[in-house]
Amino acid sequence: MKNLVIVESPAKAKTIEKFLGENFVVKSSYGHVRDLLKKELGVDIEGGFIPLYEVSSDKKKVVNELSKLAKEADIVWLASDEDREGEAISWHLFETLDLDKDKTKRIVFNEITKDAILKAIDNPRSIDKNLGDAQQARR
Repeated sequence: MKNLVIVESPAKAKTIEKFLGENFVVKSSYGHVRDLLKKELGVDIEGGFIPLYEVSSDKKKVVNELSKLAKEADIVWLASDEDREGEAISWHLFETLDLDKDKTKRIVFNEITKDAILKAIDNPRSIDKNLGDAQQARR
């Protein structure tokens, strides 16, 4: 597999996969894949207020599938929404799936049309850590 595209929504995945063709597999993360620890304080106060994350129990199957596909892909395209939640999802996917920075691209689009998707593929960017941090601070 050459390209793995990860979106938030399974409905988006099916539509986008039709636009991109056979060199792309499009899968959904079904939103966030990890969250702060539930059974204890999710922040390491003594260690500098570092958030402590875990893969949600209902997301372990999705994470395992995405991890396997990501290892087989030449490029992983993170295509979550263009807001702080979406940026955090991309950042969490990047870390949880242990993605290679050189083989990972962040894309955004404001509509699900073939032109918008292809334009996004032609204009990738990196994960905006500031937006991800903004969502993290909210949590």
